Amino acid sequence: MFVHELILQGKPDAMAIVDHKRRFTYKELQTAVTNFRNRLYAVGVREGDRVGIFSRNSADFVFAYMATASLGAISVPINFQLSNREIAYIIKDSGIRTMLTYQPLNLVDALAALRCDLKVTQYDIKTMSKADPKIGEAPALRADFDEHKPCATIYTSGTTGNPKGAVLSHRNLVANCEQMRDNGMGCKAEHNVLCVLPMYHAFGWTCSVLYSFFSGAEVVILDSFTPKETIGVIREEKVTDLYIVPSICSLLTKLATTEDMASLRLVVSGGTTLPLQIQQDFIKKFGVDICEGYGLSETSPVVTMNPPEKPIVGSCGKIVPGIQWKLIDAEGKEVPQGEAGELIVKGENIMLGYWNLPDVTQDAMRGGWFHTGDVARCDEEGYIYIVDRIKDMIISMGENIYPREVEELVYQFPGIFEAAVIGIEDKLRGQAGACFYSTHDGQDINVRELKKFLQANLALYKIPREFHLMEKLPRTSTGKIAKRMILDEFKKSKQK
Repeated sequence: MFVHELILQGKPDAMAIVDHKRRFTYKELQTAVTNFRNRLYAVGVREGDRVGIFSRNSADFVFAYMATASLGAISVPINFQLSNREIAYIIKDSGIRTMLTYQPLNLVDALAALRCDLKVTQYDIKTMSKADPKIGEAPALRADFDEHKPCATIYTSGTTGNPKGAVLSHRNLVANCEQMRDNGMGCKAEHNVLCVLPMYHAFGWTCSVLYSFFSGAEVVILDSFTPKETIGVIREEKVTDLYIVPSICSLLTKLATTEDMASLRLVVSGGTTLPLQIQQDFIKKFGVDICEGYGLSETSPVVTMNPPEKPIVGSCGKIVPGIQWKLIDAEGKEVPQGEAGELIVKGENIMLGYWNLPDVTQDAMRGGWFHTGDVARCDEEGYIYIVDRIKDMIISMGENIYPREVEELVYQFPGIFEAAVIGIEDKLRGQAGACFYSTHDGQDINVRELKKFLQANLALYKIPREFHLMEKLPRTSTGKIAKRMILDEFKKSKQK
């Protein structure tokens, strides 16, 4: 099956998309994609071409992506919050000549600064799905087009250097939908799935959109997260399936009533590690389990997911069916049961590679396994616990400190809203931890008491050297706390 064939799974008269005041049945979705496809072909888009999609969440984003895939072309979703310089980099790197945008972009100077001489033509994404009798019908995809051909390139926001384009095939994306089904996620035609996470990101796109179409379900689209609107839509549209990140989870717990969330049957958190306190508070208030999952853009993205029939709080679940995995040490040997090691995986959902980066691809896929860069441990029942990112690990006086362990405790201290523990330079120890935090509604935190609390629960070498109160912690577009940004600002303040 190809990705664009997922829109054929629902019954023709069943609702496929709810987008603000617009509603589309599966039949109307198919018609819109056909119209979009014809227009793309008419302006010269062909198999293998890269097509940029620069748009907020909308039905038009869906039409654009599916139409591009149906021509054998490759979608390149672009974060609409990026600067012109960052957009220009992705255009040059991926070779985009056709851009589908919800607002015109002035990229002349940014492209010139990169010495990019590509002629990029922009088209209004909102008008491309309208029928035009003057435009002929695009030819069918050639009969021998293969499901292992590229479908999309997802640019990952690296913590250092330029973003890398993870190339995902039709098979990668459809296989991940099958793996979610086989894990017992249980999405059916009668379910309503909220898509509030950005569609340009693999988590929001695969889980909220592709898996929903795969199941013949309804996708309820919000172009961004605002608490009041999101809570209202969950209630009015009787949303059953919710894919969110921890920051959204925390705000729903704070602002929604149990009646607002009464229709929910499945809540999945991903994108970044879910702090235990946030998870427990949500479950206690709404009586709905959170099935935490884990994945990466390079894996389409789902690698693990808590089975809905037996979620374990604090774990990101079991490896989904169809993925082989190991936990290895620095020498590449498997670690003993219960010990932490780097998680490496292989399966049909693993990317083809990084666009135009053969050496980086070879390193990430060495030995035929994708190296996630994440440290994890596994319990006797097969539940995975992500310990931390290898690159986030702090080495102090030769001891390994995993920031997540410290952060989990900081979150338990009364009044703490957000927390990030980051490695900073220390002349004596090499590195030390610095804790950056914000509080609920501006509450005062006694740092001395916080330190005492940590000392009672952690080895002394794990206690952060410094504590810094922030009004709020910066986040990436996908809800992750932006540790790199915090560290950069911290270094600048030290230089003053």
